[in-house]
Amino acid sequence: MKKLLAALMLLVSATALADPQLGNDFNQTAKTIKTDNPAKIEVLEIFWYGCPHCYHLEPSLASWVKKLPEDVYFKRVPGVPRPDWAPAGKAFYALEALNLTEKLHTQLFDAIHKARTINPAVEAQLIDWITKQGGQDRKKVEEAFNSFSTNNNVVRAMNTFRDSGATGVPALIIDGRYITSSSMAGGNQNVLKVADYLIENVRKEKSGGAK
Repeated sequence: MKKLLAALMLLVSATALADPQLGNDFNQTAKTIKTDNPAKIEVLEIFWYGCPHCYHLEPSLASWVKKLPEDVYFKRVPGVPRPDWAPAGKAFYALEALNLTEKLHTQLFDAIHKARTINPAVEAQLIDWITKQGGQDRKKVEEAFNSFSTNNNVVRAMNTFRDSGATGVPALIIDGRYITSSSMAGGNQNVLKVADYLIENVRKEKSGGAK
């Protein structure tokens, strides 16, 4: 009996320590996505403000991002696989244009999922909320939503979603070449562990080490 228990414990331990597997825990992206800084390792989150899974991942992800090493940087891109996700995508870029991302990014998630006061598919509600919470002139917020830059960024976000091969959100893209998600990895904590694994492998590749 003791031998059986020891064998089972070894099996559980080996399973826990097994490396993430291509085709199971992560995949290659459908197309290579150009990164902002090829000298470093990019971690890109594709998310949607209306996604409850993105909302629940946010606290763990924020803590993880704070601990990223010097050779890794993080960025977000809104997922826009269909037209009703576009208003929230525009909200993300409007917040950037208005320098309100740090102040309102988490609050917007809360307003949608906790307070349930906003429909993320309704642009007018998003504009009203940012105007009030950001202390902005409504016309200025409307201009940020409808600017050439915002619309261009939304198109780029649509292309990023398509080229990544994502089937949902949240998804993490590592170095423009690998994609993982909470559903693939088996949960929010696991997806961050898979991301760590991919970062380490990419680091080895960039330094000429073993893959």
